Amino acid sequence: MTFPDSPGTWFVTGTSRGLGLELVSQLLARGHNVAASTRSSERLLEALGGAGTDNLLVLEIDLAAESEVVAAVEATRERFGGLDVVVNNAGYGFLGAVEEVTDAEARAMFDVQVFGVWNVLRATLPAFRAARSGHIINVSSILGLTTFPGWSLYSAGKFALEGLTGSLAQEVAEFGIRVNLVEPGYMQTDFLRPQSLGLPSSTVDGYSAIREMTRVHQAMPGTQLGDPSKAASAIIAIAEDRSAPLHQLLGSDSLAIAAGAVSAITAEIEAGRSLAETTDIPQP
Repeated sequence: MTFPDSPGTWFVTGTSRGLGLELVSQLLARGHNVAASTRSSERLLEALGGAGTDNLLVLEIDLAAESEVVAAVEATRERFGGLDVVVNNAGYGFLGAVEEVTDAEARAMFDVQVFGVWNVLRATLPAFRAARSGHIINVSSILGLTTFPGWSLYSAGKFALEGLTGSLAQEVAEFGIRVNLVEPGYMQTDFLRPQSLGLPSSTVDGYSAIREMTRVHQAMPGTQLGDPSKAASAIIAIAEDRSAPLHQLLGSDSLAIAAGAVSAITAEIEAGRSLAETTDIPQP
């Protein structure tokens, strides 16, 4: 699927700030039709300059509400006559120790990062499959490939997204549906600011290292390596280029962290090889 001469229709979630907002802005500038889901249409329109355009459909929905997602996808197809690319971008961070995360906080994260994505997929896949075309791009994170202390809840959601997406890619390949994961490192967005970073409602004594990590991350905005404008351009490039790998890292920090994670898991596989080989049923 390429769009240089023929604008496509995109359905993008999480669009009122950060990477999602930058992606919507660039898509509109390129003449694409964009259905932009958000929890605040007012904030999105203000960020875009205060007015909508003929090729923008703003959808104020709760991604965890399946009926709202279905209605939003139907409204997109009715408005623009079809749908070409879905970008599941909505998400937020959360920094706290495992035992500090409440049940409500864990479920809220998975509502956005897993169940909300699943709602979008259920709403869009049938038409993609019937048309034998379509493209799904799920925005994960380098923390979907490795873990840091304090990021257990966020990583858990992104690891789930990675597993879901990997299986999905294999399931729908025969229908001509393309699937990609985008795994950014740290970007200069609001991700580490209070509006996008959750913290535990109560903390536990003893996790001084995580309290220090929280302090460091809250002081980080403005110093991250990643440029959200370039990341948005990269997502568009992935949609235009059929050669993109399933796992597309973004950022030199993401590349370095991923390389370290691969080396570590390779070392662990080798360290555990002799014990692993003892658990087979002997074959005649």
